[in-house]
Amino acid sequence: MSRRYQAGIVLPGYNALKVANAPTIGAATAGAAQVSVAFTAPSCTGGGAITSYTAFANCGIKTASGASSPVVVTGLTNGTAYTFKVIATNAYGPSYPSCSSNSATPIAQGQQAYTTAGTYSWVAPSCVTSVSVVAVGAGSGGGGGGALAYKNNITVVPGNSYAVVVGAAGVSSGGGGCGTNGGFSRFTASFGSMTAGGAQTVGTIANGGTPSGTYDAGYSGGYGSQAAGSGYNGGGAAGYAGGGGNTTFGGNGTAGSGGGGGGGGWAYWGGGGVGILGQGANGAGGVGAQGGRGGSGGANGTCTTGGAYGGGAPGNPSGNLAGVGAVRIIWPGNTRSFPSTCTGNL
Repeated sequence: MSRRYQAGIVLPGYNALKVANAPTIGAATAGAAQVSVAFTAPSCTGGGAITSYTAFANCGIKTASGASSPVVVTGLTNGTAYTFKVIATNAYGPSYPSCSSNSATPIAQGQQAYTTAGTYSWVAPSCVTSVSVVAVGAGSGGGGGGALAYKNNITVVPGNSYAVVVGAAGVSSGGGGCGTNGGFSRFTASFGSMTAGGAQTVGTIANGGTPSGTYDAGYSGGYGSQAAGSGYNGGGAAGYAGGGGNTTFGGNGTAGSGGGGGGGGWAYWGGGGVGILGQGANGAGGVGAQGGRGGSGGANGTCTTGGAYGGGAPGNPSGNLAGVGAVRIIWPGNTRSFPSTCTGNL
């Protein structure tokens, strides 16, 4: 037996004939103050099973160990480039190190929310190459709730501009009218366009908005009841894993699903909105003369408004407002992802 010094560690009992071969390095993927280092285990494990793998950043200034790939090295400095090597350790000592990984630069977490109707241009900050986005369509003036859609790990280019649209709230038109449609909300990037539809006010039911484009998940808003061609109760905004709550004229609203807003209760009550910080609790439906409850932190519907974001407006009297749409962008998109992985406010 001999002793071997490697990567700053002195291990007694080292036996060169029984240590494992070096792992094969894979991709190093940067997050916020951390990098995930992937590798392939060696086929030859030497004289015994591998007990751990250790990843070394820039010749050992930071290390982390784990039982399998990937190993996440934390405590790194955002904006600093790192390369990594990995060793495999069994009872007889550490292997030779793998080849060096690609260079990876951790970036700080960030976010940008757009909650006022309009068209905007979002510019990707320095070092930001991946984002996750949620979009909520606006509610209609005749009762329908807005749709929700999200997409994670969208590739963006630092310094490039990307179009953002936030839908305007629909407005009720009172007795005999259906009110105006809710506006769509959209984020456009290299993958194509992700759109959360604004609710529509057609026929005898105020339909909930529907998502379209390229997204990871998307759900429709709840419908609002109508009677004699006039919009009344407001439907709830869609959630992260299900649709918004519905309404029946003269009855109670149903709860939203997947964190969505609940439908408004009878009569002339707005639907609940949905929050943009990630999936939380469902919004309850309105019981009797009560607005739908907001889901995932969204606002409650009232007798004059639909809840933000995306709740349908009570259709009577004229001039009631639905919930406006919203778009929220968070980064890095490979470590912060909807519906609920590190999606809260920083």
